[in-house]
Amino acid sequence: MDRPAPVSHVPNPSEPGPTILRVAVAAPLAELFDYLPPVSPAPVTLTPGLRLLVPFGRGHRVGMLLRIASRTEQDPARLKCVESVLDTRPLLSPVDLRLIEWAAAYYRQPIGEALFTALPARLRDPAPLLDERIPGIQATPAGLTVALDTLNRAPRQRDLLALLARAAPAGLALANLRASLGDCAATLRALRAKGLIETCQLAPGLTPSLPPPVSALAGPALNADQQTAVNAIQGALGSFRAFLLDGVTGSGKTEVYIRLIEAVIAAGGQALVVVPEIGLTPQLRERFVQRLPGPVAVLHSALNARERERNWHRAALGEATLVLGTRSAIFTPLPRLALILVDEEHDASLKQQEGFRYSARDLAVRRAQLTGCPVVLGSATPALETLHNARLDRYGWLKLPQRAGLARPPTISLLDIRNQPLQAGLSSVLRADMRAELAAGNQVLLFLNRRGYAPILTCHACGWVGGCPHCDARLTLHLHPRKLWCHHCGWSQPVPSLCPACQGSDLRRLGQGTERLEDNLRPLFPEAGIARIDRDSTRRKGELDRLLGAVQRGEIQILLGTQMLAKGHDFPGVTLVGILDLDHALYASDFRAPERTAQLIVQVAGRAGRAERPGRVVLQTRHPEHPLLQSLLREGYGGFAAVALGERRDAELPPFAHLALVRAEAPGESEPLAFLRAARALAEGLIAAADTPRIQLLGPIPAPMERRAGRYRAQLLVQCGERPPLQRFLAHWSPALRGQPRTRGLRWSLDVDPQEML
Repeated sequence: MDRPAPVSHVPNPSEPGPTILRVAVAAPLAELFDYLPPVSPAPVTLTPGLRLLVPFGRGHRVGMLLRIASRTEQDPARLKCVESVLDTRPLLSPVDLRLIEWAAAYYRQPIGEALFTALPARLRDPAPLLDERIPGIQATPAGLTVALDTLNRAPRQRDLLALLARAAPAGLALANLRASLGDCAATLRALRAKGLIETCQLAPGLTPSLPPPVSALAGPALNADQQTAVNAIQGALGSFRAFLLDGVTGSGKTEVYIRLIEAVIAAGGQALVVVPEIGLTPQLRERFVQRLPGPVAVLHSALNARERERNWHRAALGEATLVLGTRSAIFTPLPRLALILVDEEHDASLKQQEGFRYSARDLAVRRAQLTGCPVVLGSATPALETLHNARLDRYGWLKLPQRAGLARPPTISLLDIRNQPLQAGLSSVLRADMRAELAAGNQVLLFLNRRGYAPILTCHACGWVGGCPHCDARLTLHLHPRKLWCHHCGWSQPVPSLCPACQGSDLRRLGQGTERLEDNLRPLFPEAGIARIDRDSTRRKGELDRLLGAVQRGEIQILLGTQMLAKGHDFPGVTLVGILDLDHALYASDFRAPERTAQLIVQVAGRAGRAERPGRVVLQTRHPEHPLLQSLLREGYGGFAAVALGERRDAELPPFAHLALVRAEAPGESEPLAFLRAARALAEGLIAAADTPRIQLLGPIPAPMERRAGRYRAQLLVQCGERPPLQRFLAHWSPALRGQPRTRGLRWSLDVDPQEML
């Protein structure tokens, strides 16, 4: 066949064209690249979702096959062949690929970067898949024929062998066995020693599930509101529908989740549960394992790479019936996905802030739409955007207004601490309340959203203040380990014994963090067990589980910590919550600050009185008249949200407008602003040409923290009342920005629907 004419670079449509493989490479590049099939026959049928090793520049890269075409806009004679096919099966299904391509387009992120973010880290390189065979146990011929009554004196051995013979004569996955029976290693060893069982390797998809233990099947009776929610969502199984599960703290949202997942698994489907924080996964996993059949695959960044990849494969092969994970779990392949649940959907941690910037909550809705399944967004303090969608009937609005069982909502009171003497940051009233609760055998929770010992170390003689040399921020004093630490860039230094400026010895610690609060509480409450839960005290693997277990067993009487305590934890023994020093959040410059402060207060308050004992919340403040506090006190979160939505409408802020934020940073002070001024001029030209006057440009201005990690930062905000014109504008502007000249060391990023304005 003659080579196509170089003018068109397209084969004659009347003739059969070559097979063109359109590939996204693992690099921050927006375009796809065309290749020819490998010279030697591929070991599998070439299908979108396979990883390929392709020549790229002077080397080679891992790519992913996205499309197979018969035409190319390039000269076919110049196309290179794929070097090799890396996988025996597609890693991502057509629906997975559509989701990631949609996300890359919406968030204006390079498609290659988005695709390879969705894979386990090892698979972003030309590494082979893990052995997909699943470790299992099966009965030996002797085990299948032995008389079970000969094991009556070892009932666990008898029951396990009977289970293998009855439910899985061809073998049962070890993960399924442990999910149903718990730790049974000793029983397995004993049966293996008798020659009644042996290990085996099971093919994917041939691993029958077991029911959970009979003793764990019975859950609490649902109240009327819970049953209504379960019925509504179950009625939508098999089709797309988005729901807001708006339940006060302690209303039994997790029980609703469990009933829904039970129905999905019974119908042969898989469920995905996304949570904002790693700290929430152990408690949820324990409840799910106790109540639900089949293995649970957990996915979060605290797992080692191999364990995380193994769980990813278990989900992708359909072995795991439930996947529980943090935000990146939204991309996990699930061939029988039938339900998506997003817990604490309001939490800002669900938005990725680096690299591929996406919202796991919003992608959950889009994935459910593409898959054709329900998605449930659960929260006691829904995001204003989610409430707005529920008010417009875009989401079904299911309310759980009462606490489950005999629990009652806590009473909240404001405690004016102006002109009041404080010990350990506690007023005399709060200290007396704590003593009364402890004497009654109850537990107390103290919330202070500040890590470390003291936020400021200063010299009393000359006024020197410890500041970060790389950020516009003060260094926080930590005593364990003894360091001055920047919480923004991670830089640290030893604590000086003398003032670096005047060599004076009178260095003073101003303010209080959780570490100092813990030290100061011990002499005030010497008989009480005290535990601190923050990012510092739970760095060691398993430490968070250990502390939470001690609280549940009643070994801890006073629990203190940061917002890690506010998210989803159940402390039935806590009857008093003290909220310390939140006043600074009442006057923050970010327009989302009032919403997040209200959510934090309500979530922390919700830890009190979750069992039969009534709970109280004492909020210490120097601004008891503040409108936010007053509206929360009088009308609860719903009343606050109604007022806040009205203010957002008047100010044309989300959800009544849509935002995109361009950030730039560089070693020099002037470069980020210069780049963003050029970006604004480019934007103004596009807006004028497209006649889209509703798009507004605000800035550029220095970032609220202008210098961070030794780099100067600035930002330019784009605002529009409607999403489609904003997306059309970004589709032209973002590639034009990539072509803008920039100085050495300058970096920029585009954040669509930004959650942080820092």
